[in-house]
Amino acid sequence: MSVASSVLIPYASYLRVYEPLAAFPEPERTHWARYARLPRTPGAQEELRRSLADLLPMPPVPVPVHESGEAFVARLDGVVVVCPWRTRLRGWLALQELDGQFPEPVLDAMLPPVVRLQVASDYERWLSRNPDARPWIRTAVWQVPLRWFALFGDEDREYEPGERPSGAGAGGAGGEGAAGEPAAGAGADGAGRAPVLRYRTTMAQARRRLARALRALRESIDDGPMTEGLIEVGRWLEEFHPRALVELDFGGLVHALPEEWLAADRSAAQLAEGLAALRAGDGERASEAYGRLAERWRTVRDLRFAN
Repeated sequence: MSVASSVLIPYASYLRVYEPLAAFPEPERTHWARYARLPRTPGAQEELRRSLADLLPMPPVPVPVHESGEAFVARLDGVVVVCPWRTRLRGWLALQELDGQFPEPVLDAMLPPVVRLQVASDYERWLSRNPDARPWIRTAVWQVPLRWFALFGDEDREYEPGERPSGAGAGGAGGEGAAGEPAAGAGADGAGRAPVLRYRTTMAQARRRLARALRALRESIDDGPMTEGLIEVGRWLEEFHPRALVELDFGGLVHALPEEWLAADRSAAQLAEGLAALRAGDGERASEAYGRLAERWRTVRDLRFAN
């Protein structure tokens, strides 16, 4: 039996790819076609609840035993597109990123070594049978990586202010979030809604913008973290159908930032301004634009250490 929870989506942002049904082989294509016709599909909050429930037993289950059959569903020019959760694969990848982020005693307390060894072994066996597997969703905690904004223009921005439920406190919000799921913190009666801030564009536009950004960087400055990050994102995008939808969702970050901050945010436009200055040979203006953007997001990342 499912139980209502007030747990908010973690302070994470997401880069998602939604592919048309034609991109999937059978029988998966038929599964997603039927799934997309459901009157309601679960969203990010449901995925979070399931993952948290798996961490409660002793020993915890950090990665689902079976892969999820759920997805986010959207439409692009009237065509159904889906973004599979692939929770199990993303769980394996997330555990790999934990190494070096916590002192060994802390990591052992969170996830005993025997559990981590078993999970790593399971992943190696699975990967040997699925060498070309890749996630449709990328996650970043306490930030939106600046390179993600290179895929979008300001015209792709979608912002919806939140609506507080009647009688709710500062943390109360609900309704529909990105990808059509109920937003985090929704009341039992569905009243109220969390803010939504996302960008959506076509795969063709995302690839075109990324290529232009790379060209501007390579012609103006030495390769660095931004260039390397764009190359890595570009390789990931090449794995998907050319008529896919690309979405950057601020996700749970909307619960950590004031609505005034969200309403005023124009990060994609700021990054585009800096890249345009690079192409025009104005390194000083480019540096100023990027510096303002980097400082804006540094203050967000610093919230991670606030109490």
